[in-house]
Amino acid sequence: MREEKPNSPSQKNKSTRKNRWFWPAIYVGIAVVFVGMIWGYNALIQKGPNETADVAIDPNAPPVVETNAANEVLKYPFDEELFDDVSILQEYYDAEADEEMRENALLVFNQTYITNKGVSISVDGQPFEVVAAMSGTVQEVIIDSFKGSEIKIAHANGMSTIYSSLTGILVKEGDEVIQGQSLGTATSNEWNAQAGTHLHFEVHKDGNPVNPRSFLGF
Repeated sequence: MREEKPNSPSQKNKSTRKNRWFWPAIYVGIAVVFVGMIWGYNALIQKGPNETADVAIDPNAPPVVETNAANEVLKYPFDEELFDDVSILQEYYDAEADEEMRENALLVFNQTYITNKGVSISVDGQPFEVVAAMSGTVQEVIIDSFKGSEIKIAHANGMSTIYSSLTGILVKEGDEVIQGQSLGTATSNEWNAQAGTHLHFEVHKDGNPVNPRSFLGF
């Protein structure tokens, strides 16, 4: 039989040195992992309330417009700096109004009287920028050279607004618009030629027209 040689002192020292560093190395590795987990957790919870984790952004995705229309109040469909030059040419037809106001709210076309469902707004008879009176979604766009183009916007509070006698439409159906955003320019039209350059503005509540004067101090 072959005689086994006892380990030399140098071999014992090598083995001892290896064993001496094995467990400390394990402990150090665990500690590094633990510290990394704590650091990552702290970085996560320290994000502000409006911050979110990084996500991939699609450059082709359409912009998202957040609206607070439910909390907004109706504003003028024109730049408020023009207010001193604004006049109401034709009133909303209110059956309970006085005779003069009712007469002013009758539109005539082809010798036929039609009750006005909104107000006809003029700014010194000149074209002016028409803006969204409230944030919402463009529900309908009608291009009509005879009556002037029309935009209908639905709002989160159950209201809708209609802007007629327009040219240069800047929005399309389905667009999300914010209050004060430009929609187009007031113009004249053949259907209501006597009003000249004007904006026909309507406000509807739950599908029914209401007097814009109930919301705006013209």
